[in-house]
This record gives sequence, structure tokens and C-alpha cells, in this order.
Amino acid sequence: MRSLIQIPLVAASALVLFGCAATPPERQDNLCEIFEQEPGWYDDAYTSERRWGIPINIQMAIVQRESSFRARVRPARTKLLGFIPWRRPSSAAGYAQAQDPAWQDYLATTGRSRLFASRADMSDALDFIGWYNYTSHQRLGIARDDPYNLYLAYHEGHTGYRRGSWRGKPKVQQTARQVSERAERYGRQLPACEDQFRCAAWWKIWPFCS
Repeated sequence: MRSLIQIPLVAASALVLFGCAATPPERQDNLCEIFEQEPGWYDDAYTSERRWGIPINIQMAIVQRESSFRARVRPARTKLLGFIPWRRPSSAAGYAQAQDPAWQDYLATTGRSRLFASRADMSDALDFIGWYNYTSHQRLGIARDDPYNLYLAYHEGHTGYRRGSWRGKPKVQQTARQVSERAERYGRQLPACEDQFRCAAWWKIWPFCS
């Protein structure tokens, strides 16, 4: 098994939908509207932020870019002889488009069960994103509130980022800028609605929603 630092993650441009666990938000430019449709996602992102220190807006911007909030997407198959569906270019899957080796490293490092953790579950996907970016922070010195460089490391892998593989890839740099811009936009929107989601559920009583 190769280490996660050797495995670049696949960008969302190569994805195709093969299933859906929840209807993706129609308006994905507004984080408050996303959480209004899926309030549980706020809880998932908040839990991940508390555990790993990666801001909610950055987590959600990465999910949007990787899967457009679709639970069961994978890279499109290549075509044999130009028309026969063949192998997929990578093992990336789920909301976070985590590849098999990175996902296995996550499970091993965090002690999560392979039977119960799923890349098609938003809670697990956001915890993976938090863990991966926290690892980028530890190994590469990237600030936890730096969406541009966090995404470069997420896409290129830790070894690729360290080697500067992204410097020769204008499209990857452009994608990282788009993720950064979306994260900043989400970050401006979240304060207007966060209180209603933080204490929304009946069981969220003080001090648990403070």
C-alpha cells in the first residue's frame, strides 16, 4: 500500500455520478442555503473543525469542488478502443474524492472501522478532509486557514506539493484559486446563519451549542 503522501487526489472535473445519497444543493454558492437544506452537514463540519482545526468554510469549499456535494461519484471510466468502458483513472470516491490509499491511511491513523466509515457519508468525508488538511499543516507547515495551499496539497499529495509539482500545472493552480475564493465567500456568509444551525437540534442545549 502506498502512503497518502504519494497519492494525489483527483479533481472534480473528472467525476461522473453513479448514485446519490442526498439531493445536492441547487445553490452551491451560498453556504447558509446549503446548510438550510442539509442542517446535519453543519454539525458534521463543526465536529471536524473542533477535532482538526480546519475551518468549516474551507472544508465545504473542498467538498463542493471535489464532488459538488454528490455522495457517490467516481472518476469517469476510460474508453477501450474509443467506445468500450474501461478502467477508472483512480480509486477516488465519495464527497471528498478520497483515493483508496489515502482513505486507508486515514482509517489506520484515526482508528476508524472499515465496516462503518464511508466515503459516501458526509460526516466521514468531512472528518477525512479535516484530518488530511491537518496532516498537511503538520507535515508541510501550511496554515490551517490557507485554502489555496491546503487544496494544492490535497490535490497533488504531500510529496507532490513538497516537490512543487503544481508549479507546472496552471489548471491546478486555477482550481486552487477557485477553491480559495469559494472558501472566502463561504466564510463571509457563515456568520449570518451559524447561530441557527449551532443550536438547531432539540438536544443542543447549553453548554453544548455555545
